[in-house]
Amino acid sequence: MIKSIFAYLVAVFMGLNIGGNNAAAAMGAAYGAKVRTRYQAVLLIGVFSLLGAVFSGGAVIKTLGSGILPPGTILLNGAIVAVGAAGITVFLANLLRIPISTSQAAVGSVVGIGLFYGSSKLNLPLLGYIASWWVVTPVLAWLLAYLMGKYLYTDVLVWLADHSKSEASIKKILNVLLTISGCYVAYSAGANNAANAVGPFVGAGFMDTLWGAVLGGLAIGFGALLMGGRVLDTVGKEITELCIIRATFVEFTAAILVHLASILGVPVSLGEIVAAGVIGIGCANSGMHIVRGDVVKKILMAWIISPLLAGAVAFALMNLIQVF
Repeated sequence: MIKSIFAYLVAVFMGLNIGGNNAAAAMGAAYGAKVRTRYQAVLLIGVFSLLGAVFSGGAVIKTLGSGILPPGTILLNGAIVAVGAAGITVFLANLLRIPISTSQAAVGSVVGIGLFYGSSKLNLPLLGYIASWWVVTPVLAWLLAYLMGKYLYTDVLVWLADHSKSEASIKKILNVLLTISGCYVAYSAGANNAANAVGPFVGAGFMDTLWGAVLGGLAIGFGALLMGGRVLDTVGKEITELCIIRATFVEFTAAILVHLASILGVPVSLGEIVAAGVIGIGCANSGMHIVRGDVVKKILMAWIISPLLAGAVAFALMNLIQVF
């Protein structure tokens, strides 16, 4: 009974930190463009993350629960350690206001569990496939955002000017588009990131997929409300200035990439993809020197450290459990 309660607390802890980190970063573009307040941004995240987790989160939950390691490998103790290790890693990132990859932390912790039981149990082809997505998606997000910022931005402005009666009507159209794109991003966040909080528990047979998706989605939503504002500042204001059109480009690009990954059951980092899109827009707008900024370097370092740290923590905790 006590262990079950602790398992739920660990899952909620991870979900809260996901909501405060990656899901909040999903609204960083619109927040930076000053279309949404902090409260509006995190409220949208809360509602649509839950919907995404419930309706589209099952495939990624299955990957983290029984894809990387064979079914039955991770029991309840291992699931608690896997999710707890990833949660600790993300919690530290939230304190430092760094939008790290919660998916990479979650996968890293599962790999740490696998190394404890023996590397032969790891599904190395699947891990390689997941890692390739981690490389391709931010690069693709950067490239698409850069191309749209460089070559479509002016055309969109001209089209809006030709088809709108006033500046107020243009602003209204853009606000609607950005709201739609932001809700889509939040939906994709729930679909992909709920697995990070509950995947190992589903794999351990502690909860079924639907209940796991509901629990993960609720926790992400509350996490966005409680802790989302800190990372919003980092992504929305400290990388580059964003106007409404550029923010819309970033959000639609990120949402499409993450939704596609969710359909295929691949855990990817929404925060990583959004940040890459913001950087791409910044490069198109202000030049390539944006890539060398201190904030960008800090984020890149966190992306590298997060899976390694989560894996090391999970491996160490499993050894401690075995000793005591």
